[in-house]
Amino acid sequence: MSTAPVFDIDPTAFWHDPYPDLKRMRAEAPIAYVPQLGATLITRRDAIFENEKKIDVFSSHQPDGLMTVLMGENMMRKDGDDHMAERRAIFPTISPKTVKNVWKAQFQEGAARALNALEGREGADLVKEYAMQVSAEALKAMTGLTNMAWQEMDRVSQGMIDGCANYAGDPEVEARCHDCTASIDRHITERMAVLRDAPDQSLISVQMQAGMDEAQMRANVKLAISGGQNEPRDAIAGAAWALMTHPEWLEAVQAGDITWTQVFEEYARWISPIGMSPRRIARDHEVDGITLNEGDRLFFMFGSGNRDEEVFARPDVFDPTQDSGPAISFGAGPHFCAGAWASRCLIAEVALPMLFDRYPNMALAGEAPFGGWAFRGPLAMPVRLN
Repeated sequence: MSTAPVFDIDPTAFWHDPYPDLKRMRAEAPIAYVPQLGATLITRRDAIFENEKKIDVFSSHQPDGLMTVLMGENMMRKDGDDHMAERRAIFPTISPKTVKNVWKAQFQEGAARALNALEGREGADLVKEYAMQVSAEALKAMTGLTNMAWQEMDRVSQGMIDGCANYAGDPEVEARCHDCTASIDRHITERMAVLRDAPDQSLISVQMQAGMDEAQMRANVKLAISGGQNEPRDAIAGAAWALMTHPEWLEAVQAGDITWTQVFEEYARWISPIGMSPRRIARDHEVDGITLNEGDRLFFMFGSGNRDEEVFARPDVFDPTQDSGPAISFGAGPHFCAGAWASRCLIAEVALPMLFDRYPNMALAGEAPFGGWAFRGPLAMPVRLN
């Protein structure tokens, strides 16, 4: 175990609001061992940015990790040449050109369907009745799982996310995760037969065209679902909430004084839908006087680094005009989020502007509770549409 100072947390309170504890860690113990999580946490932005690139020490290869055990060994759990080979294989799906020329139009169609379903309504839950559907429809198109209902896409994504964060070992959470991965496998099998005869630019298809091993292809599709549904869903609803609770910035973006991209990038910094990335210590190593031992579990706390007082002028404030360039919302090293271009397009170019264009005077109609620290977002968001 590492020689980092021990920092105790209340797991329930940390799930509801991790920022007070993370702020104390940055000030008192920037590298700390948290026994309730069974991991050493690195909480300062520059330390995360520097060390995430050292894959010889901070390895993504975690054969006994929850993601690998539950979902298969996907490209996120590989380093070096193996990781880059699979990243190149999927590039035809997630390249900026493909996002612009293929997926954006489908994103717009999905958002329009979700908005049309709200027509004539006085109110709605923005998470469940807009963001969830928009994100799921986009993911159906990009993965190739067009045979899956959008509600099922959200269910299986949440089930895998819960499973990968199940550090307490809850058997019910694990069972739900297995049920979700089985559903994904059934839907993949159905689509493989179609895509052999009619290949396209979807994730299943490009991996098949590249001759990728089927088990590996399935693991990467599950990875895309676990990271491509909840986070965009939470960012769409969360950024809308940020604007409704900061009407000066809503007015500014509607007037064209700031861009939707600025809104999205600042929200992603401020709340960090992906708040953490786990690593396995591959060999004994020392960081800032702290000894990390081979086999230790370590978390890079993106949500903490994105509020680092030494980097950001107003770290705890939502301000789209401040410089969010140093943010590590999508990671920093070779595992920088492969879906970043698609996320920016879906959220900043489609989902948010289309929502507020249709409902420019939308307002909150009740509490919008947030939860999570590894993955964070609103749990519900009642709004008055007009």
